[in-house]
Amino acid sequence: MTDLKIKPLADRVLIEPIVVENKTASGIFIPDMAVEKPKEGTIVAIGEETKWVIKGDKVIYNKNAGMDVEEGGVHYLLMKEIDVLAII
Repeated sequence: MTDLKIKPLADRVLIEPIVVENKTASGIFIPDMAVEKPKEGTIVAIGEETKWVIKGDKVIYNKNAGMDVEEGGVHYLLMKEIDVLAII
């Protein structure tokens, strides 16, 4: 992974969500709006005021939390640390 230009501030974290397959085992494509948003990912950057998580933690987060951001063709979620529900 290259150095990210996105630097979370305060108690925010940057998460790379897991990739959800949009094709069934039999080869049928599922439309994006029918695929449930992932609720798991890996923390790739943290703000200076985070207390409970560190870079590299695999986490479960609130499915409606965060803001979609993109850098270098990769999609991330930027959210407050409080929206991280568990480390897995």
